[in-house]
Amino acid sequence: MTVAPYVPEPLPPDGIDWEAHIPQIASANRALARYDGILQAIPNPGLLLSPLLTQEAVLSSRIEGTQASLEDVLRFEANPRERINDATLADIQEIINYREALNVAVDALKTRRLDTALVCDLHRILLTDSRGMDREPGCLREIQNFIGRDAQIEHATFVPPAPGSVPGALEDWETYLQREEKDVLVQLSVLKAQFELIHPFCDGNGRIGRMLVPLIMYEKGLIASPVFYISAYLERHRPVYYERLLAVSRDRDWNGWIAFFLHAIEEQAGENGKKAKAILDLYDEMKRTVPEVTRSQYAVAAIDAIFGTPIFSSSEFYDRSAIPKESGAKILRELEESDVIQVLQRGKGRKASIYAFPRLLAITEGGRL
Repeated sequence: MTVAPYVPEPLPPDGIDWEAHIPQIASANRALARYDGILQAIPNPGLLLSPLLTQEAVLSSRIEGTQASLEDVLRFEANPRERINDATLADIQEIINYREALNVAVDALKTRRLDTALVCDLHRILLTDSRGMDREPGCLREIQNFIGRDAQIEHATFVPPAPGSVPGALEDWETYLQREEKDVLVQLSVLKAQFELIHPFCDGNGRIGRMLVPLIMYEKGLIASPVFYISAYLERHRPVYYERLLAVSRDRDWNGWIAFFLHAIEEQAGENGKKAKAILDLYDEMKRTVPEVTRSQYAVAAIDAIFGTPIFSSSEFYDRSAIPKESGAKILRELEESDVIQVLQRGKGRKASIYAFPRLLAITEGGRL
């Protein structure tokens, strides 16, 4: 029997049990406030937390089936000429696109509101030169899509709204996004679920839905910088994540979804905070260590350069730091000798050396701290 297309109810949905959610609302908001306090203590979160953004792109894409690791992405960016198989290259492109879309969104929100038009712009970036580039990037779907174990709609576990219903459903979604609600995190949980259930694009809906989490938090003033990474929790609890979403469409069980998502925010806020604090502590340690090791006027520039990405080429280091090549080569040599960085691949002739900053890589890749 074919599952009927989901018919989105107007937002906010009826039947939210606000009283039952009060304890979880309180604990999730407290956890997020603690995380935001750490964010505000970081002098340059865009720089220092950029490896975490790449890891978020890796994990969000992995939920959709990509296999590339953080190290795969960073090594490719450090040395794009390195030979890798086509499947890994395709995975890496999807991950890079995700990060690029999120960065574009952050810049866009300085001058415009988050709305359906911006979401379409992000979708276009997400699918550029990737496996989904033939799936109408940036355009709302005009076909009936579905989720199931095979290519037959009769076997679908979920059928999103009919194409003709999508613009109206997104208009209602956007109206709810821009209104006041009793609690922003509950509002966020509803917005995220409804977006993924509308499934407005032919491809990339889950990734865009996860990308919306930090963007909505930022626009609503919950966090000072749009850096909140939810995918680690959702990837760890993937079966429950999908079942909770399905229960909304099947049973209108918004309360089950809201409880799940509030817990995800609380737990991930704690993990994100530990990672951000560990990176800040490492940065402070390097501000003492690197000047001591290098005795160089370029020590601060060198520190900022190696914190931009845990794997980098010598040429990247020179470009990012703007340190003269001769001085930069000396600094890299001294940092390697003092075990701050490790060489992964020694350069020859015009070929740049590839380095890793192991302690930053360990924090970024690390599971639950």
